[in-house]
Amino acid sequence: MSTSIEFKKDIQFSKISNIEECNFHPVLQRFYGMGVRGLVRENLQNARDGKLIGSTEPVIVEIQTGVINKSDIPGIQEIEEHILSLVGQSEYTQEVIEHMKNCLNQEEVRYISFEDKNTRGLSGARNGQSNSSKDTFGVYAYSKGFHATESDQALETARGGSHGIGKIASNSASDLHLMYFSNCDEHENQHIGGTIQLVEHEHDGNYYRATGYFSDVEELENGRTKYVPFENTYHSIFKKDTRGLKIVIPFFREEFDKEVEIIKTICDSFAIAILKGELVVNVNGKDLSKNTLEQFVKDAKYYPTEVAKMKKEFTPLYVDTYIHAEPQSLVVSNGERDFHFTLYFTYNEEIPKGRMAIFRTIGMKIEDFKVDGHATKPFNAVLIGGLEEDAYLKSLEDESHTTIMNPKIKDPKLKAKARKFTKNLANALAKIIDEKMRENNPTDGVMDTADVLYTVETQFKKELEKALGTVVINSGKKMIKSKIDGPSTKKGEEQKGGGRGSGRGGGKGGSQGSGQGDLKRKKVKKGASGELDDSKETFSVNPNLVQRLILQDREILRFDFTNQKALRNITSCDISFRVIDGMGEEHNLIFAENYDAITDVHTNQTYPLNGHTLQGVTIKNGVVYLNVQLKPTYNRALKFNYYVEV
Repeated sequence: MSTSIEFKKDIQFSKISNIEECNFHPVLQRFYGMGVRGLVRENLQNARDGKLIGSTEPVIVEIQTGVINKSDIPGIQEIEEHILSLVGQSEYTQEVIEHMKNCLNQEEVRYISFEDKNTRGLSGARNGQSNSSKDTFGVYAYSKGFHATESDQALETARGGSHGIGKIASNSASDLHLMYFSNCDEHENQHIGGTIQLVEHEHDGNYYRATGYFSDVEELENGRTKYVPFENTYHSIFKKDTRGLKIVIPFFREEFDKEVEIIKTICDSFAIAILKGELVVNVNGKDLSKNTLEQFVKDAKYYPTEVAKMKKEFTPLYVDTYIHAEPQSLVVSNGERDFHFTLYFTYNEEIPKGRMAIFRTIGMKIEDFKVDGHATKPFNAVLIGGLEEDAYLKSLEDESHTTIMNPKIKDPKLKAKARKFTKNLANALAKIIDEKMRENNPTDGVMDTADVLYTVETQFKKELEKALGTVVINSGKKMIKSKIDGPSTKKGEEQKGGGRGSGRGGGKGGSQGSGQGDLKRKKVKKGASGELDDSKETFSVNPNLVQRLILQDREILRFDFTNQKALRNITSCDISFRVIDGMGEEHNLIFAENYDAITDVHTNQTYPLNGHTLQGVTIKNGVVYLNVQLKPTYNRALKFNYYVEV
């Protein structure tokens, strides 16, 4: 008589009757696309959510990277067997599976771990797969798309997560989609669990689901079973003997293993939590705390140290704003109710890009908020709400908590309110920006500009006629006649409405005709300008809309937008200058190298010369008037293209 011995398994895959789903979990690819930043954000957020209730101590997270022997990984033999049995049904799955199989040849593999302290850890581990929301170990270990909720509503509102899928970020960071978690609860019970995300597959004559659990199995009555965790007796890398949770990710992706990027993610996403003393993070022995954070954000190894170069990374500015700016209240409505925020605002002419960081009460940043028409204004801001504001922001966020305008919002009423909220938020911030700009660029006293504008326009016409000469046509009206040595418009360009739109001479009234003098929407090539903001609409200016008069030491510029539908009801705009070389290529004109001053005739405002874009130029009755003081070395033969941004 023969007997068969069934070996106890460490990795549990549920059996299915046949294979239906041939793809990997779609969220794996989504988090993989976020890189190590998505991984760090999710695990630090989970640690913050697990803070000990009533404790005044900061949550401490220790992040370690290193190598481990493959043989020390729990359940690795069964993992290898299942991976080697995988078959891809598409080019993408075949590629991923082949990569997994190749990784199995390594004897030493990279890992990353996240160990939190001063946290609660997971409860109810001894109950295993109880299907009770009170047993958070079972929820975390064996459930998908579900997270345990706090009994205290205030705590639940303040939580960073709510979508129930963030834990899969750890799987996506592994070449094998493999992660483990070690838990120590309030009674010092130490257990370990883990998951691996594959595709539905056949192994040893059976079909299995895609997800495997590192878990023991307990037999119940009527042939039923449930998962229960193993006691943690494994390698020291998996050890967790203080209350809290430890995530361990073996086969850590090489492209994710970047310490500088890990540290920058911590600063970018949790600067406020750290500055408030609520979070301390240690990365391979480097402490990021309220006493050291400024050192990291001012270190050239991590961030630009010159304000003028902070065009894409704003964390050093946010930290400085939060520390030094006076807080002020900001009320924003979604059309139904008001939300009350605290705003920290800084105005600094050196800042090249204006952004506002929106933070949750747990000190986690949601996004770098841009204001249309003000994205290149010299400001920086930090916005923080309360619990009610947190609850509303959470309803708007995407699953990765990186935007307050989730494109997947389905409810049309909620979407309309969200749009109203973001529009009102932008308008409220724009008002503050404009006020600060007026304060920092005051006019020289109060004056009535009506007579000045009349005088300037009359003088402009006379000087233009004198400089270029005129002829009289049959109707008795005057036409400007070009001279070779003056600003000219080529005959062919004048007849065709200006050709390239270079703003070279031209008379008034180009926009009065058949539309040949209209503004043209322009998609500016990358690299053409470091100041143009892609959130604005940009128009190239037809030369028929521009009048230039170059005198001895100054130039008068007049832009006539009176008949331009695109600028109807617009009272201000940004104007960029481009120089055209002999090959017809555009180049930025640096104001400071060519001009001594640029003044708005309407308001007497003088504009900064630290770029090639004039910001906040006044449009009055459809007309822009600029008085430009030229440097003695100015090249009067320069030809320009002008761009209007609104």
